Amino acid sequence: MPMSEDFNRRLEPILATVADHFGTPFHIYDEKGIRANAQTFRSLFKTPEGFREYFAVKALPNRRILEILTSEGLGFDCSSIPELVLARMVGAGEEDIMFTSNNTSAEEFEAARADGGSIINLDDIRLIDKLDPFPERICFRYNPGPRRTGNAIIGNPVEAKYGVSHEQILPAYRQAFERGARRFGLHTMVASNELDFQHIAQTTRMLLDIAVMIGRELGIRFEFINIGGGIGIPYRPDQPPFDLEALSRDITRNLARFRRRNGYAPRLFMECGRCMTGPHGVLVTRVINRKDIYRRYVGVDACMSALMRPGMYGAYHHISVPGRYNGTPLQTVDVVGSLCENNDKFAVQRPLPVVDEGELLVIHDTGAHGHAMGFNYNGRLQPKELLLRTDGQVELIRREQRIEDYFATLQFVPDVLPLVTDAKVA
Repeated sequence: MPMSEDFNRRLEPILATVADHFGTPFHIYDEKGIRANAQTFRSLFKTPEGFREYFAVKALPNRRILEILTSEGLGFDCSSIPELVLARMVGAGEEDIMFTSNNTSAEEFEAARADGGSIINLDDIRLIDKLDPFPERICFRYNPGPRRTGNAIIGNPVEAKYGVSHEQILPAYRQAFERGARRFGLHTMVASNELDFQHIAQTTRMLLDIAVMIGRELGIRFEFINIGGGIGIPYRPDQPPFDLEALSRDITRNLARFRRRNGYAPRLFMECGRCMTGPHGVLVTRVINRKDIYRRYVGVDACMSALMRPGMYGAYHHISVPGRYNGTPLQTVDVVGSLCENNDKFAVQRPLPVVDEGELLVIHDTGAHGHAMGFNYNGRLQPKELLLRTDGQVELIRREQRIEDYFATLQFVPDVLPLVTDAKVA
C-alpha cells in the first residue's frame, strides 16, 4: 500500500514544522523504513552460497541514502560514470559494484575498471572485443527474446535494446573463456514494477536453465546469477503487495534442485531499486492556487520536474492531505504544477479532500524514480531532499537547485574552432 502507516504516523505530526523550516516542495525519505526493507531482503533470500542486493543507484542517487544502504550490506548497480563515482564515495569496491550499461563507451569501461574496479556485466557480444585486457571475471546480460514476455513498463524482450540474444549467449561465454575469463556470472531483467511474484520466479528458473546449458557445453561454473530488479510496489491503495515470501520459497526450492543436480549452486544477486526505497519517500508540496473552469484545478508549488512519472507514463501516485481522513468532503480535481505543458499533472480527475491555498499535499511513493528523473525544462529547478532519521530528526541531504546552478554550464572558456572556408564565399 502507498506510504506505510508507520512512516505516516511519525511524519504527519511534524510535517507542518518541517515544511515551515525547509520550505516546499521537498522529497523526504524514511530511514527506518529503508533499513527495515534491506533487512527483510537479506533475511528472506539468504542462501547457503550467499545473497547480495545491488541497489539500482538510478532509482535514488543520493549519497546519504547510499551510506545507509552500505551500512546494511548492500552493493550497487551502476550504469554510468557519475553513478560509479557516487558508489565509490561511500566506499564501494569491486565486489560491491555491478556495472551494467548499454551502448557503453571506452571511457565508461575505463571508469568501471578504475579505482578498484567493478563486476562488469556486458550488454552486447560485440563489447567483448572492446575490453582489453579482458577481465578474469565477466557477466553477460541475457535477453530471452520470444522465449519470454516482458511487462508493460519494460516492454517485449524482442523489441528491447538490452542484452545478448539467446543465439549469442553461448558464443559470448565461449569467446570470454578463450580470452582468459575464468569467473562467470549470468544476468537478466525482463520486467519492471512487476507485482506477480511468478514472473520473477520464472526469470530465476530461466537463468538457472541457461546456466546448466552453458556449463555443460563449456565446462564452466557460475559464481552467481543476477535476476535483476523489477519487483514492483503497489502504487494504488487497492493493489496487493508483491509476495516476497512466496518468491523466496520458490527461489530456495529451485536453487536446492540445481545444487542436487549439478553439485554446486551459484550465489543469488538482485538489483532492486524501486521496491527498496520507493514506498519510503514522499513529495511534499503546498497548494498555491485553485482554478475553476471546465474542470477544477488544484495548483501546487511542485511540478513535473520534481516527479515526472504521472506526466510521462500516466502513472498513479496516491495523494493524501495531512489531517484529512474518512468522512472528509471530497471534490474531483486535477492536481497540477506550473510547467507550460498540459501533462504537468500529478493527478487527473482525482477525488480529494477540499483544500485551500497554503495547505500541504503528500504525494506518495516517490522514493524511487522521483527526484532522480528530474529535469530543467521551462527553467524549473529541482527540489531539496530530506531524511527522516531513525532518531526522529530531519536532515537535509540535498539542497534545492538554485538559479546559479541552472546557469553554471553557460560559464566556460570561449572556444571557437577555425575552419577553412571557400574564400569566394562572403
